[in-house]
Amino acid sequence: LLLCHAEEAAAVIVSGLRSTDVFVGESATFTCELSHPGVKNVQWWLDGTPLHNNLVTEISEQDGRIHTLTLNDVACHDSGTVTFRAGPLISSAKLLVKGISLLA
Repeated sequence: LLLCHAEEAAAVIVSGLRSTDVFVGESATFTCELSHPGVKNVQWWLDGTPLHNNLVTEISEQDGRIHTLTLNDVACHDSGTVTFRAGPLISSAKLLVKGISLLA
């Protein structure tokens, strides 16, 4: 009897991005959880612009499965669509940055 090893199942998104509302100057965090590690070509985007790790944009990953993007000190112009792409997998969510009203 010959046993063939099935190819490892492709990773899937276990928990996708969630839309977030924050105020100007706050941080916005987006998290995407994959079923297993090892997915290549992981990239974050904001309104079609690729994001890179720097002082304002923190990109991290935990166990190769949990991918996190934190946008620090957001401004109104940061509002838009955040997209996470890992190989063929895509998850998107809206970021809404609200101005602080003086009429509280």
